[in-house]
Amino acid sequence: MKLSFAERIGLKKTKIELSKENLSEDLRNTLWSIIIDEVLSTLNNRAGYGKSVSDQVVFFKILWRDYFKWPIDNLSVSNGEFYDVKDFKRLRDWFYKAQWFEVYEFLEFISEMVNPNFQSICNIYLKREFSAYRFVNGILIELNSEEEIVEIEKILKSTNEFAPVQIHIKTALKLISDKKNPDYRNSIKESISAVESLCKIIINDETTTLGTALSIIEKKHNLPKSLKSGFSSIYGYTSDSGGIRHGLLNGDVDITFDEARFMLIACSAFINYLTSKM
Repeated sequence: MKLSFAERIGLKKTKIELSKENLSEDLRNTLWSIIIDEVLSTLNNRAGYGKSVSDQVVFFKILWRDYFKWPIDNLSVSNGEFYDVKDFKRLRDWFYKAQWFEVYEFLEFISEMVNPNFQSICNIYLKREFSAYRFVNGILIELNSEEEIVEIEKILKSTNEFAPVQIHIKTALKLISDKKNPDYRNSIKESISAVESLCKIIINDETTTLGTALSIIEKKHNLPKSLKSGFSSIYGYTSDSGGIRHGLLNGDVDITFDEARFMLIACSAFINYLTSKM
């Protein structure tokens, strides 16, 4: 990232810390500008051409009804069009008063309603303003580098042959990124299950275990022994009496975001390695 003149001569503090549980004024302003430029300004505000209401009315009705759960009869709609700016002002006032996680939840919601470029544009500015979050498959997740995003997205863009693997990774992603009720334990289960699923596909045996499948892949496809041993150990960590799958019963393991993120990234990278090797 290019430093400003003031930063280069030491008159302005350079940003180095990723923003996790807060939203800087610069970032909030930038995100609002993106919403205006990439969403609101692209919506047709006139009815016609076979439409009884404008695209803008449809967008605001969905926000009021499905996101905010506000009554839609207080929207300023006339003949299928907006005729004043009070609804825009209400949305803007909410955005600037919202807590940091509410802003991110709002971005996730509207990202499903707008063009696909919205997520990539957000990522550019989230990176610029040192946010710890990036869009991956429609979900904002805490990541530390662009390489981590690439590893996950590569799986999600793979062919239907690996659909079961994709399902596990998508589920792990959702569980770890739930800002209100994250489930790190089950996210880890889904991450390692994605590896197990891929290995079963490679050896064409749905009944085998990950350990057995890795041994077969090691012999048939020259999988480095260190990698095979590493993931066998990780699988053991999730399966033994004190591990992830049993810890829920006896409380032996306290799972945090760091473990869940490590497993998601490590398993994604290993999956990509195996698929390219095959």
